[in-house]
Amino acid sequence: MSQKNLLVELFVEELPPKALKKLGESFSGTLFDTLKAQGLTAENSVTTSFASPRRLAVHVTAVAAQAADKQISQKLMPVSVGLDANGNATPALIKRLNGMGLDESAVAQLTKQMDGKNEALFLDVTQTGATLNEGLQRALEEAIQKLPIPKVMSYQLADGWSSVNFVRPAHSLLALHGSDVVAISALGLNAGNTTQGHRFEAANPTVTIKAADSYAEQLKTEGAVIASFAERRAEIERQLSAAAAKQNLKPIEDDALLDEVTGQFEEVYLEVPQECLILTMKANQKYFPLLDSNGKLTNKFLIVSNINPSDASAVIGGNERVVRPRLADAKFFFDQDRKKTLESRITSLEKVVYHNKLGSQGQRTERVSAISIAIGNKIGGADLAAKAGLAAQLAKTDLITDMVGEFPELQGIMGRYYAQHEGLDNDVAFAIEDHYKPRFAGDDLPRNAVGITVALADKLETLVGLFSIGEKPTGDKDPFALRRQALGIIRMLIENKLPLPFEQLIQDVLSAFDNQPADSAATVQAIKEFCFDRLSVNLRENGATPQEVDAVLSLEPALLSEIPQRLTAVRTFAELAEAPALAAANKRVSNILKKVESEVKAEVKTNLLQEPAEIALNTALGNVKPQADNLFEGGDYTASLKVLAALKAPVDDFFDNVMVNAEDPALKAIRLGLLATLHQAMNRVADLSKLAG
Repeated sequence: MSQKNLLVELFVEELPPKALKKLGESFSGTLFDTLKAQGLTAENSVTTSFASPRRLAVHVTAVAAQAADKQISQKLMPVSVGLDANGNATPALIKRLNGMGLDESAVAQLTKQMDGKNEALFLDVTQTGATLNEGLQRALEEAIQKLPIPKVMSYQLADGWSSVNFVRPAHSLLALHGSDVVAISALGLNAGNTTQGHRFEAANPTVTIKAADSYAEQLKTEGAVIASFAERRAEIERQLSAAAAKQNLKPIEDDALLDEVTGQFEEVYLEVPQECLILTMKANQKYFPLLDSNGKLTNKFLIVSNINPSDASAVIGGNERVVRPRLADAKFFFDQDRKKTLESRITSLEKVVYHNKLGSQGQRTERVSAISIAIGNKIGGADLAAKAGLAAQLAKTDLITDMVGEFPELQGIMGRYYAQHEGLDNDVAFAIEDHYKPRFAGDDLPRNAVGITVALADKLETLVGLFSIGEKPTGDKDPFALRRQALGIIRMLIENKLPLPFEQLIQDVLSAFDNQPADSAATVQAIKEFCFDRLSVNLRENGATPQEVDAVLSLEPALLSEIPQRLTAVRTFAELAEAPALAAANKRVSNILKKVESEVKAEVKTNLLQEPAEIALNTALGNVKPQADNLFEGGDYTASLKVLAALKAPVDDFFDNVMVNAEDPALKAIRLGLLATLHQAMNRVADLSKLAG
């Protein structure tokens, strides 16, 4: 079959800029996959996605005019229905064959194959390959249907009667196989070979595309449009950097497009925190604020324009006039907010509902403050506790300021600025900003001990409180982002090496709530399991094997801060030559002890030992266990596990020569006690049986 390159374009009104990249990738990806599934592409076919504000397009190499025919085995009916007792065709089978354009002679071509539990009749037939017209029609419909559009528009077509639904009104459809138009249609449009260039910059408003391969170049030269999303992004980055460099400045990084001009605003607005100014310029005006070499905001900005005027002064002036009211609003909010202290806003938090079962934001603040004081006392003493308690009291007060009301993204940040304006301790001020951290995977942790304390208290209060009222994540649903809260708690405990026993920490936080759940122990256990599950996933994502993670976490270490060292120790132990045998032996010991109905104490009456192998194992344990225990207590988990390697030979000898389940109950008890001692020695750092194959 002849192969040519294919180009498909939907020309539409302005697409949502934030969704443009995803729309382009989805359109090209789905269309290509559907063509491939129909056998219309080659093994070496390459797809190129195009997405600009007014078009979605895809270029695919080596696309066939018709897919190759293929042999398929078509099921007709069960043998019991198609053949009588003598093996002759039944009327039902003959009717089915006639419907396929075949006569009774085709019965000889049928084969019998098992179809589940029953035998069925199959006919090998040649399936004609799909033509590009029908295959591309199907692919285009699939691509349009699967576009990630949260909300579609409904609009009328040119006939005045019909209407269609799409992300934006579509104006033309282009489909070229080489230089030939492919007869397809969509959204009330029939495919052709023309598209539209830039509204103002194009040499001609209509661009006739000569062939699939000339699409991008013709759009650029004749239509003044860069069709490639990636190329447009690279060009704007180049032009922004070049324009900023002329003034020894650098632009804020962001995605936007094409030509630039420079504007400025009055320096008085620089009194407002730069986060506010940057946000209002980026969010409301789509400008690029310019920073100096120290990363400090200047009063200059770059404007991204989609036209190239010979005199840019009108564009500059217009944009400067537009930005000033926005900056004036920000300055007004900032000035007004500073007229009230953060402390004076605390009472207003009582009017803000946190959760109908957990009370107001004010009540929540009291709980977080109490938890912060308790944690602060444990990890840093009275000074840390006092600062953390104050920071927790003030942490949410900026939620009711004018600035955060206008820009919710600035919560915490504005609290820090207002605290510094009031002359509060910097540790407290930065804790107010940082208590939301880490806000996402990979985010920084709070920068000081006060921030760590309040952030930990805040996240624990959220997690424990919501679990206590049954608001647990289910499947993909996690409306309160409790998985993220759990990972934040885990990271702070581990990365800051906090000496806080995890289960006790959960119990202490739960006691801060007035309304206790009916079964507090079950709630604590559920929270603990949830967090350990999140920790397990996180450790595996960061390179630990499932066996290593299982070995460490199955012991449920009281201090999460010890887990990295335990994992390192297990990884080092696993590399020892003795490790596989000891892990297997440990698994065997665990299984033996599990089967014993009564409690087995880890103690041995040495005078009652009989066999040389059990005496040798007991002697080896007497030498190794104290060393391993001392190293464990000193926190050297790697060395603690390494000394266990000396037990391999006596353990192997024991299992080769000693019958644990002796007929004499007293002797059996002694041997079980010896195994319990061995098990205790081997499983303080991790459950080594989890390493067994």
